[in-house]
Amino acid sequence: MAEHSRRPVRLFSLEQAFWRGVTIGDVVAVSGVAAAVFVGVHLSLNAPAIIRGPQISLDPAALPYYAALSLGRMGIAFALSFSFSLVYGYAAVSHEWAERILVPLLDVLQSIPILSFLPVALLSFSALFPQGIAAELASIVLIFTSQAWNLTFAWYQSLKTVPKDLNEASATFRFNGWMRFKVLELPFGAVSLIWNSMMSWAGGWFFLMAAEIFTVGNRDFRLPGIGSYLREASTQGNIQAIIWGLAVLVLLILLLDQLVWRPLLAWSDRFKLEMVDSQAPPTSWVYDVLRNAHLVGAIRRRVIRPVGDRIDQALLTVLEPPAAIEKEGPNSQLFVTAIALVAAGAIAIGLYRGGLMLADLPGSAWGEIGLGLLATLGRVVLALALALAWTLPVGVAIGTNARLSAWVQPLVQVTASVPATAIFPVFLLVLVSLPAGLNLAAVLLMLTGTQWYLLFNVIAGASAIPQDLKFTSSLMGFGRWERWRTLILPSLYPYLVTGAITASGGAWNASIVAEHFDFAGRSLSTLGIGALIDQATASGDGRLLLASTLAMILAVAAINRLVWRPLYASAQSRFRLE
Repeated sequence: MAEHSRRPVRLFSLEQAFWRGVTIGDVVAVSGVAAAVFVGVHLSLNAPAIIRGPQISLDPAALPYYAALSLGRMGIAFALSFSFSLVYGYAAVSHEWAERILVPLLDVLQSIPILSFLPVALLSFSALFPQGIAAELASIVLIFTSQAWNLTFAWYQSLKTVPKDLNEASATFRFNGWMRFKVLELPFGAVSLIWNSMMSWAGGWFFLMAAEIFTVGNRDFRLPGIGSYLREASTQGNIQAIIWGLAVLVLLILLLDQLVWRPLLAWSDRFKLEMVDSQAPPTSWVYDVLRNAHLVGAIRRRVIRPVGDRIDQALLTVLEPPAAIEKEGPNSQLFVTAIALVAAGAIAIGLYRGGLMLADLPGSAWGEIGLGLLATLGRVVLALALALAWTLPVGVAIGTNARLSAWVQPLVQVTASVPATAIFPVFLLVLVSLPAGLNLAAVLLMLTGTQWYLLFNVIAGASAIPQDLKFTSSLMGFGRWERWRTLILPSLYPYLVTGAITASGGAWNASIVAEHFDFAGRSLSTLGIGALIDQATASGDGRLLLASTLAMILAVAAINRLVWRPLYASAQSRFRLE
């Protein structure tokens, strides 16, 4: 069964978990982010006091145009995320000094609540660029930060796990950097990159909606798109328009699934490292049509191949083969030292200036920030508990039943792509009149934004349980509880920890839009750090905005070190299928 020790083990103490978990990359990341937030807040003080957003038409005929705008923002952000992932991953595996900094830095960045930067980014961009351009740039940056981290991790891990025999074969054929990338590394990482692209695209919808509907005080940062259409419909209480907007959004997600993701999954099946063909390979009618179409074949022969050959010839002498990590020479060390000194100086100046700004913040504000953090933390824990309560049994059922998985898993993928911010007005219509309705609505929004991370990880973990262990548990006559205790839960433990880490980050992100909401002409808010960030943005209080944003970032980073990193270490050491 899953290997795990039965003697009692104390997983961690608070002091050891925090200080032993801190790395140079952690310090650089937190300090750099703090300095960047100060720069953003400082710029935001010069933002216009009044910003007027566009007029949003609720005419259903405008929806195709709004859908095209939203899709364009997603496409630009994804292209930037994918390019960033390839470059960042290569940099991390090519140089020893870069790996020591970039990998921990990436770990810290992916744990920081992205939406806490939205007010700062919007205000600082508004001080630098014209209104429309500022909002567009902020939305693309926000979507980029929601898509890039898991793509980068996937690419980095695929580069680090290329089998030795394939590495030796590439060396035997004397592949240079470009041919190694084209023939070995990209095909080897294709499956992981495509699945993570699907996850990034699904998560990007949530942040796109948040960026398109953001308004606070006299500043209207809305962008024309599906998100702002749904927001305007909920503000006016127009149920018919809400239904039209959701229908177009679901239709767009279905079209992308059929025309883009399923063909890519069917195409990537050829790159799996298998001794025998899969019994149930992914299929796509679009892929079958394109593969058998004479026109597509002619374009491939007369256009794609000649262009590809020219690119190969042009890049054959440009990229050198990425050898194993070597010792850095004196010139390289001097260059790295110079960059480190410049970065350290910039971070030190930012931290000093930020400290001066926070020095005058009254103690009552710090107390309010502390209470807000505790309130939001309580909602995050409750959302995670509710998500785990239903995703664990449902995910195991889907992952262990191939027939059920064939029917339910595509439905789950489409449902998970519908952003929670799009359907939140529908929940608010029902819950706003109930006692503690906004608190319940906030937890529900966090739940809808986090449950899919857990569900997909549980499905993956249940699917990965070896069939021989299932047969062994049956032969030993295990009952249902004994089977769960000795096989299923230990096997799922690493996947549950991974899902909980990403789900908690999603819950903290959702607090920015869940704890303060303008609905039907009213401004509704509840106690929480997300509501404080909205309040500081509306009033133009730069000190409170800086303090609230940094408090959330530090809280999430500390939880990551105190809870998730030790649990992840225990998953690797105590619960392994070997």
